[in-house]
Amino acid sequence: MIEDTFELIAPCHFGLEAVLKREIQKLGYEITDVSDGRVTFLAGADGITRANINIRTAERILLKCGSFRARTFDELFEGTRAINWERVLPRDARFWVTKATTNKSALFAASSIQSIVKKAMVDRMSSVYHVNRFAEDGDEYPVRVFIMKDMVTIGLDTSGVSLHKRGYRKLVGKAPISETLASALIMLTPWKEDRILVDPFSGSGTFPIEAALIGANIAPGVNRDFTACTWEKLIPKKLWYEAYDEARSLERRDVKMNIQGYDLDPEIVKAARTNAADAGVEEYIHFQQRDVKDLRNPKPFVITNPPYGERLEEKEALPELYRIIGEAYAGLDKWSMYIITSYEDTEKYIGRKADKNRKIYNGMIQARFYSFLGPKPPKNDNM
Repeated sequence: MIEDTFELIAPCHFGLEAVLKREIQKLGYEITDVSDGRVTFLAGADGITRANINIRTAERILLKCGSFRARTFDELFEGTRAINWERVLPRDARFWVTKATTNKSALFAASSIQSIVKKAMVDRMSSVYHVNRFAEDGDEYPVRVFIMKDMVTIGLDTSGVSLHKRGYRKLVGKAPISETLASALIMLTPWKEDRILVDPFSGSGTFPIEAALIGANIAPGVNRDFTACTWEKLIPKKLWYEAYDEARSLERRDVKMNIQGYDLDPEIVKAARTNAADAGVEEYIHFQQRDVKDLRNPKPFVITNPPYGERLEEKEALPELYRIIGEAYAGLDKWSMYIITSYEDTEKYIGRKADKNRKIYNGMIQARFYSFLGPKPPKNDNM
């Protein structure tokens, strides 16, 4: 391990920074910055391992290598070249700029930014190792570049495949919600594992499965690996073994939960059951073919991602669909309901103004997370 403390960046969905911040603080790390769609924190090499394995709401964990201002490609080249790349990259590293994003900046051509950064990195490494060419036949070190208001931030992607890829969702339905977003939305609510949770539009099962993982305290990354698992110059293998062991030791497999998922399509119900089994949480969830109008349980905690109507023929059916949701909801007793949707007439057809709503981006779609609150359950109410 080459240094005691790193600055790590965790990107997330816009609007959910506070949830991610709480997760990082729960792991015991110091937050240094919170901006739109990104939380930065300080940690040792163990922070790279523990953050990747345990954090539910980040898209990936980046090791920040440098930050500087650049309005021209010459400034971008010189700023990148000034970073001590030899401290983090071994001589045989295979490195490339996997993505560049820019906003409100003089530099805006992503492909050109990627090319300049790569050239500057090679130039720096060549001057240090006194070679003209690199074989780049070693471990992978993907690089990401963010430019905001001419401030360039460059980091190594320690995760590789996005953290929303838990490894269980091999079968998906139409318009699935991402695992990281589902987790963040659940964590925005007061749901606890002793309350019945129902998703009447569960599709491939993301909300129920993520809730079960949260309730049983099963780390989302405990059954997968990460790009940085091979970065022995930065992270001793021992730290990875310790982080996986720690996560498994904190699981609560004996917890009792009642989580239900409905869908009209029998094939997607089968897919959801398979996904839950692959996630190791099938014992906590009951999936069934059922219509939202048949929601009868008197004390459910509803969280769902109903159809948005992205296609014209679907949009025409939305008033009736949301009216049915409202009727089913109105017939419940000790309920609460949380809905993420981009449908602008949600409150109108549900028949009630939401107690709260929060702007959320589901991919590129601007949506809202509506909270329809019921009476608080008694402290000893196990339903």
